Amino acid sequence: MAPEAGASLPQILLTLAAILAGAKLVGELAERVGQPAVLGELLAGVLLGPSILGLVHPDAPWLGLLAELGVIVLLFEIGLETDLKRLLGSGGTAATVALVGVALPFLMGFGVGEAFGLPRLPSIVVGAALTATSVGITARVLSDLGRLQDAESQVVLGAAVLDDIVGLVILTIVSRMVAGGEVTLASVGTTTAIAFGFVAAALLVGRVVVPPLFGLLARLGNPASLAPMALALALLVSVLAAQVGSALIIGAFTAGLLCAPTAQRHDIEQGVTRLGHFFVPIFFVSVGAAVDVRTFANPAVLGIGVALVAVAVVGKVLAGFAPVWFKGRKLVVGVGMVPRGEVGLIFAQTGLASGVLDAGLFSAVTLMVIVSTFLAPPALKALLGPRPGRPGAEAGGSASLVSEA
Repeated sequence: MAPEAGASLPQILLTLAAILAGAKLVGELAERVGQPAVLGELLAGVLLGPSILGLVHPDAPWLGLLAELGVIVLLFEIGLETDLKRLLGSGGTAATVALVGVALPFLMGFGVGEAFGLPRLPSIVVGAALTATSVGITARVLSDLGRLQDAESQVVLGAAVLDDIVGLVILTIVSRMVAGGEVTLASVGTTTAIAFGFVAAALLVGRVVVPPLFGLLARLGNPASLAPMALALALLVSVLAAQVGSALIIGAFTAGLLCAPTAQRHDIEQGVTRLGHFFVPIFFVSVGAAVDVRTFANPAVLGIGVALVAVAVVGKVLAGFAPVWFKGRKLVVGVGMVPRGEVGLIFAQTGLASGVLDAGLFSAVTLMVIVSTFLAPPALKALLGPRPGRPGAEAGGSASLVSEA
């Protein structure tokens, strides 16, 4: 890939070295203090970015391209780890938590924007950034506590999966708005129908085509070739999603769902995870680098950030109490829905790249993502504790995609 004007190939390579080393070192440090690696990667970006060390410039075109590839790989990984049977098994309880957990934070976030006098479109983007829950972070904590099979955990994971699909639909709508497209009730309905329809159609066709295809590839070639072929599928399905009016990331997520039930999933997952070690941290570091810490000296920016943190936590916790018929611990469900993680950052980055969010608003939204993600793991540990009779973490439990990145 040719470097952009003003940056030589050695400069690009040095920047990549700083990104990868910083992400790994600070990510490891975050994990050692009991936090997900994504927080370390974000902090590495802040340190390396223009506001502190000035080693990483998030507006570099080559960095933007690699970061976009990182998002596609990340969403493919999330799809690969998603258990649709778990989503369907939690039924109406999970659906209620998910829908309330999208609507309530969105309305509260939009209200914060309006209260601080933001224009309508930035308020919508800010509200949208509060909608999605990080599946990976919550799943990792529940796995470490040996609680994945608890009724509350099943609801949280099912709701978080649906939450992310709805969040991706909202992202598609918001992306259209920031691009200047007209948004009406009919266009929202059409976008929603296209998104869910595309996922449904791709699953129906893909469940017939993909498993035999990868079975044939496994018999004909080296197992190491399965992951590149799966990523080729992810890129193809992403393009198809964009062509029918959906979003690239919905296509990548759908491709992961297609590969999840194949007999070759383990080989695919191993290869994609290795590739993710390169691409996914680039995305998170680039997002962190876009945070200008100097904007927090502005009382208005800090005020918006604190208000967003408050409504982000309250909105999701209240969603846990929405299914009044559920007999489990509703507070556990609500707290499990709190971390925003990667999808919230994608919203923030979309708003920044389009110019809808300025540096101050972007920093405020990123503060919300970081704090909500920091709060959830220790809060869940305090509420649940390890399963009685279990001395430690659950062996072989689901690992966080973000922590592996």
